[in-house]
Amino acid sequence: MTTDHVIETVALSKRYGNKLALDHLDLCIPRGRIHAIVGANGAGKSTLFRVLLGFLPPTSGSARILGRDSRTLGPGDRARIGFVNEEHTLPGWMRVSQVAAMQQRQYPRWNQQAYDDVIGHYNVEPQQKIAQLSRGERAGFNLALALAQSPELLVLDEPTLGLDVVAKRAFLESLMYSNATEQCTVVYCSHQMEEIERVADNLVILERGRLMHMSAPEDFTARVSLWIADIPFKGPDRNTVPGLLEAQRIDGLHHYLVLDQDAGFEAFLRAAGARSVQSMPVSLDRAVNGFLAKNHAAPTERLQ
Repeated sequence: MTTDHVIETVALSKRYGNKLALDHLDLCIPRGRIHAIVGANGAGKSTLFRVLLGFLPPTSGSARILGRDSRTLGPGDRARIGFVNEEHTLPGWMRVSQVAAMQQRQYPRWNQQAYDDVIGHYNVEPQQKIAQLSRGERAGFNLALALAQSPELLVLDEPTLGLDVVAKRAFLESLMYSNATEQCTVVYCSHQMEEIERVADNLVILERGRLMHMSAPEDFTARVSLWIADIPFKGPDRNTVPGLLEAQRIDGLHHYLVLDQDAGFEAFLRAAGARSVQSMPVSLDRAVNGFLAKNHAAPTERLQ
């Protein structure tokens, strides 16, 4: 079954005892390109993946992946989905060539060129045992295996967690420059905003198991700005500052991180007694973390 969306959830909820990990989540991720899912710890990202991949049943609501109910996925469905997680678990006693051959037998659409393109970014020899590979080499090997199965959807759950700078760069480059990614949709979960800025076409923000925002990363960043004001006293009450995400006082200057504010915000600060005002753009990391901190403290607020 082919649909316009690789992931569709409707009022999806998952409860662990008294904890609601997914809270009536409505999410539709279209086919094509790279979609990044971000959120603070406990936002529900890993639970969402486990439900979508059929590892956990939902408490209520529905979840579909590649048009199929996640509770009824069969071997043919799973062959259409590549998955790489942070653990990079592989049988340590087997050799690289043995694992690759086993995967090749399992997946009829095995793409040897895709495997070779990715594994070529790493110093991995076919006769090496998995236990002899570094964490970065195991991450790259896992990515090569996942892409070689010619998936329609590739799910990456914190794939670079614990990797050093060199290994992270190798992983991202092997992902970005593999021709195999042009044939599949990538859903990428990470806490590393520099990775998201580099690879993602679409940004999905989750908080407390709910969808808070979805757009292109640059569109989200454009909505957040930093204003630095020289106010010779306490400054305006935080509750009166429009669009406020974060307020700090550094070296006597007031710093306001705000959402959806234009030149009118300068007029607000001037009216509050500011002697000088400067507006500055922010990075995706600052924008997302400011937004998440605000919504973690006030979970009823949502960004549309």
